[in-house]
Amino acid sequence: MQMKRENIAWLMILAALVGIVVLSGVASVEVTAALIGLYLFALIGSFVNFQPTRLLDQSRSSLLTLRMSTEAREAVERARRRGSFAVSGITLLDVGLIATQEARSGLVMQRTRTVSLDDDGIRPFIKLNVSPDKADRQVRFRFEFVDQNGDPQYVHEMRTYLRDGEMDILPDHQLPLAENARLDGSGDWDLRVYLDGSLLGAHTFSVGPSLQARFADAAERRGAERAQGAANRLDVGAATDDDRPMTLEELLRSRDQEDGRSQQQG
Repeated sequence: MQMKRENIAWLMILAALVGIVVLSGVASVEVTAALIGLYLFALIGSFVNFQPTRLLDQSRSSLLTLRMSTEAREAVERARRRGSFAVSGITLLDVGLIATQEARSGLVMQRTRTVSLDDDGIRPFIKLNVSPDKADRQVRFRFEFVDQNGDPQYVHEMRTYLRDGEMDILPDHQLPLAENARLDGSGDWDLRVYLDGSLLGAHTFSVGPSLQARFADAAERRGAERAQGAANRLDVGAATDDDRPMTLEELLRSRDQEDGRSQQQG
């Protein structure tokens, strides 16, 4: 902290005047205290580099921070922990996913942080605030979905013309989920948003398994188990018929047949 040189002269003059008034005793205690306070205020002010423009920018930045959603705060903080620096003049106000699913009433779109492999698809979205000095130019956005194994499952790049104020950015295609053979298992995924190569935010979300596929597998297993059980019962029944002991009537009939064959041979 350094005092401005142009303030030293008038501060010395002011100190001399205040000292004369205090030492002369002509001023009351209240006036003396007020003069001393005024001098201290002037002394402190001489060390402060007051810049109205900078103060206005800081106030605007604080207001934008208050408008950030919980998801945006988390995403920006995760990006910062990964070594990414904040993009000056551009504030991430919101970030998330839009899930789509066919229903009887038509296509249903909803914001979510937990998706299922039964959903038709998902696409990312962000909401930005662009300061005037960063507007009126084209930038390149890159959206990535990274699965629980660290493999990228969705990459979309788009060029966008930045305008002053709030902007909603939504890619024009989605990641298919239902019946997607590339997707297997469940876990936590990442949505990573880049602006001209700089990581703007890293949003985490959960992906659950397909319940329809699980029900189909369970039904197939139950069918196989029932078929195997029926085959086992047939085998047991056949073995039981072969091993059953002969009755007296069957034994006599068998003996008469053997005697008849013996007489014919004789």
